[in-house]
Amino acid sequence: MKALSKSNISKPNYPEKVVQFGAGNFLRAFADWAIDILNDETDFAGSVVIVKPTAGGSYTELNKQDGLYHVQLQSSDGGQLKTETRLIRCISRTLSPYEDFAAFLELARQPEVRFILSNTTESGIRFSAKDAFEDAPPQSFPAKVTRFMFERFRSGHRGCIILPCELIEDNGSELKAIILKYADLWHLGEAFKHWLETENWFCNTLVDRIVTGFPTDAEASFQDLGFEDYQLVRGEAYHSWVIEAPEHVKAEFPTERTALHVTFTQDLKPYREIKVRILNGAHTAMVPVGYLKGCRTVDEVMKDAELSTFVKNLLQKEVILTLDFDKDELLDFAEATLKRFENPSLKHQLSAIALNSSAKFRTRLLPSLLGYTQTMGKVPERICFAFACLIRFYKGSWQGEATPVKDDADLLNWWQGVWAQDSLDETVAEVLGNQALWQQDFREIAGLKESLLGFLARLEREPIAEIIKSLS
Repeated sequence: MKALSKSNISKPNYPEKVVQFGAGNFLRAFADWAIDILNDETDFAGSVVIVKPTAGGSYTELNKQDGLYHVQLQSSDGGQLKTETRLIRCISRTLSPYEDFAAFLELARQPEVRFILSNTTESGIRFSAKDAFEDAPPQSFPAKVTRFMFERFRSGHRGCIILPCELIEDNGSELKAIILKYADLWHLGEAFKHWLETENWFCNTLVDRIVTGFPTDAEASFQDLGFEDYQLVRGEAYHSWVIEAPEHVKAEFPTERTALHVTFTQDLKPYREIKVRILNGAHTAMVPVGYLKGCRTVDEVMKDAELSTFVKNLLQKEVILTLDFDKDELLDFAEATLKRFENPSLKHQLSAIALNSSAKFRTRLLPSLLGYTQTMGKVPERICFAFACLIRFYKGSWQGEATPVKDDADLLNWWQGVWAQDSLDETVAEVLGNQALWQQDFREIAGLKESLLGFLARLEREPIAEIIKSLS
């Protein structure tokens, strides 16, 4: 079978307009897929340079395929599985600033560069005073962008349109604030800060597509494709990209001339709150609960009658009650979300969703927990149970099997220390008192500690199925 490479596939030679931090499954099946469509259906005519945001791992396989790969999108059409396949040809090259920092700075000096994309997870957009201007490169993602932008500024080139895809509130505004903080820390001058403010557009965005990654039945797909593609990525057909930006960004990123579901708006907040609290909140709740019950994928959770009822009731009886929107519309969105979860073709691994679970719980479920407590005068029992399962999940093992805990190394060390306490009471108290993690002291919420202690104690003495059933 033929290898996927430029020697076997024609590849357009577009100017490098897009700098993308990260080459994870989501960006390749969402943003790069969209750019590839823009290239085919409009005059966008831009290629993507992928910059490695961290030191670990490599892009060896992607480089072997000259940046070429396929995206398979699946949906249910009248009960029949429908698959759409697209060859992505928009990636020009990859670049590691850890291996060639000079090439990273040279990229910043390329006049054709106009867009910056990223998806460094919820924990990626953060400030670290340890980063220095002289570092080659600095470690944090915002520090790398600051260094990139300063090099571009002093080369006299125009600014950029920044489209971060991290699932944090006001992702563009937050990234901009941190870059300005680095500008002060590194004494980069008022002229640079003025250029950042007036010549660059940090757009808040909201992205939505379930991407499951490399399929387990890849060999069968290779036969259909006619190529061996070890960068093949699979996801659902549904997608949504909401961008808060001025009109000129809409003109430069002409998605309206395609069938892409991209919405430009002046106010992202309503779109974000509904999506993060309902869709992402359901995902984050089902990971520890579903995994401890023995499920490994989202569709397995939805096939389990007790779990699917638990997730449905968590949304309808707790999360939706905290949202100030039309309740019928919220219920419709929740129902559509659950239908998407039932897609049997996705095989969305709970272990993949589990990445940075602490930060995800903070942004996706804790606002609902707080809102429900304030409105109803008591803590929401299903969200509290999901919280208790999260705490138990971070212990690192469950019934003799390791849990797929994946998070920042310092945070994982903290969790290990939490579980080294002498009593469960001390463990929960330390969890709730971590203001740096939760951004407030949760020991002050009446009934929360007692609820978590109760559920954690029950997890040790009762079958989890019985606990879930009692909450359904």
